[in-house]
Amino acid sequence: MRKLEEKRELLYVIRTLDVLMSSGVGLEAALHTIGRGGYGIISDDFSAMMKRLQKGNSKGLDRELKDMMKLAESAGYKRLLNTLYTNVTQNTDLVETLKKQGARMEEERTDEVEKYIEELGGVPETLLSIGMIGPIILAIVGLVPQLMSGDLGAFMSLPDPAVINTVVNMGLVMTLIGMALIGLKAHTKDPGL
Repeated sequence: MRKLEEKRELLYVIRTLDVLMSSGVGLEAALHTIGRGGYGIISDDFSAMMKRLQKGNSKGLDRELKDMMKLAESAGYKRLLNTLYTNVTQNTDLVETLKKQGARMEEERTDEVEKYIEELGGVPETLLSIGMIGPIILAIVGLVPQLMSGDLGAFMSLPDPAVINTVVNMGLVMTLIGMALIGLKAHTKDPGL
């Protein structure tokens, strides 16, 4: 769950840090802004880190970032934290690195969405087929006793109408269950972006 939340908010965090730092805001102020913002689990992490720094219960920003890398589950979040750590310890060009990471994250996100769309390509047709054709076939099965009565009934023995009703009802229930399972499968493949 944490990994999905990190992936969902990470691009926004990178873009916000990029904008803030490009406009002259310092790193700690930018991290404080992210901690107050609505970036889910990342805001929670940064907020807790900034509170520890303000209270003096910390060994410094570099150690805090190093500790947060251990908590991070997604590769992109670890990469961002490593970039921030490197900037704090070696004074690198953080803004340029954030721009590159943001572009890479956008590309990865686009690739994931395209892959998701490709995987779901046949789902609407499958659901439509099952949802439309299944009940039509079952309705015809339910009508067979009425169609076969009279002269045609002499050539063939038909099952009891209660058995046919049970088969039709079970078929409709199975159609609903099949459609729900296909929908669930499509939902679980959602990249969460």
